[in-house]
Amino acid sequence: MSSDISPYLSFDRESWRPLRASTPLTLDEGDLEAVRGINESISLDEVADIYLPLSRLLNLYVAATQQLFHATDTFLGHHYAKVPYVIGIAGSVAVGKSTTARILQTLLSRWPNHPQVDLVTTDGFLFPNAVLEERDMMHRKGFPESYDVAHLLRFIAAVKAGQKEVAAPVYSHRAYDVLADEAKIVRQPDIVLVEGLNVLQTRNGESSGALFVSDFFDFSIFVDAEAETIERWYIERFLTLRDTAFTEPGSYFHRYAGLSDDEARSIARRIWREINGPNLRENIEPTRERADLILEKSGDHTVRRVRLRRL
Repeated sequence: MSSDISPYLSFDRESWRPLRASTPLTLDEGDLEAVRGINESISLDEVADIYLPLSRLLNLYVAATQQLFHATDTFLGHHYAKVPYVIGIAGSVAVGKSTTARILQTLLSRWPNHPQVDLVTTDGFLFPNAVLEERDMMHRKGFPESYDVAHLLRFIAAVKAGQKEVAAPVYSHRAYDVLADEAKIVRQPDIVLVEGLNVLQTRNGESSGALFVSDFFDFSIFVDAEAETIERWYIERFLTLRDTAFTEPGSYFHRYAGLSDDEARSIARRIWREINGPNLRENIEPTRERADLILEKSGDHTVRRVRLRRL
């Protein structure tokens, strides 16, 4: 089989940019500052070139799906509950998927036909630290087995069933744990973005009838970069956090606040090579080709290529 055969259409920046058409830029520098991730130098030009065309594509997909729901209701002769359009966003630690999710949330919420856009991260569905410690799994945090997948499936199934209110657990990066007394309530939004490391994951050996989180997605995005590049970003982010969030007395990682640059780099590199790197290779990267759209990033965090799955 020819190596040129691919299920994806591939666009460089020059060919993707015009697909924005006449879509207006609805973000300003203040909006961008609010959604920009740590150590990410994303610009308004990047939003205009990459994310505006993507928001236009998603707007068209959402509108088409809404029409399909209406057609089904007409056929059945009754009106079902409002069903959100669900978008999954996957990728490695430190690759910028959270920033991608926040930018898309902001852009999509400014289209008139779907103003309510919620963002849920799968961090809240990690088992609490007490459970991970009891199971000797703290060193596997972020790996598929560290998530309460059954809880996540119940949540996403309830959202897609159109339930009026569905509660999602909340995670604190400061405490490095799930917050037992907090919840995010999802109230039949137009769109739900579900962002996490393993949202496109399937499990080997499951029966053919097994359900996966991605079965409930209407569209999925994978944020991609070279592993060596992501490792560098992770180390740079660790150094920034050492000087900011880690300095807070209540931070789980407060013990790292006094590290020298060399010590911080050494620890960050070890964490990457023992935990985040293996998770990327073994569990996250293999799900990339399951995505409907792949954003390939360069070393400066800009997207150099967009790959869109053929219908």
